[in-house]
Amino acid sequence: MHKKPVRLAARAIIVHEARLLLVNAWPKGRSSLLCAPGGGVEPGASLPENLAREVHEETGLNVQVNAPCLINEFHDPRTGFHQVDIFFRCQIVGTSHVPNGWQDPENIVSRHVWATQAEVKWLHFKPSSLASIAFSDNDLIMYDPLETIVM
Repeated sequence: MHKKPVRLAARAIIVHEARLLLVNAWPKGRSSLLCAPGGGVEPGASLPENLAREVHEETGLNVQVNAPCLINEFHDPRTGFHQVDIFFRCQIVGTSHVPNGWQDPENIVSRHVWATQAEVKWLHFKPSSLASIAFSDNDLIMYDPLETIVM
C-alpha cells in the first residue's frame, strides 16, 4: 500500500447556550456520522486562522478560536488515509443562527445540529470523547488514540 502524507485538520468545539454544534460532513448525507466543524489546514495560515475560515465555510458562523483541548487521530487501513485533528474551544462572535440552506463551498456538509449534553448521547458522532470534552470545565489537553475511520 502506498503511504500517504498525514493530513492535519483543525476542529471547533462550540458550546453555546449549553448546546454543542455538530455537522454531518459526508456529501449528500451518505452517513449519519456527526463531527465538530472544521477541516484541513492550508499552508501559510495559523491553525486558528484555518479553523475560523473552515467554521465560517461550513456554518456561516464567526468564531473566536481559544485554547486547544483535544488531539484525535484516525485512519483508514484500506486506503492509507491518516488524519490528525486538533480541536480548539471556540466562542461564537455575533449570531449563533446557521442560515437556512447554508451550504459550504465544497457541498460536503449536509446537516447542522445544536445538541444538549442529554441529546448528544443519542447521536452518532466521532471522536468518542467529543461530548465529554465539550461539556467539561477541564482545561487539560486530551489525546484520543488512533482509531479506524467509521461511517
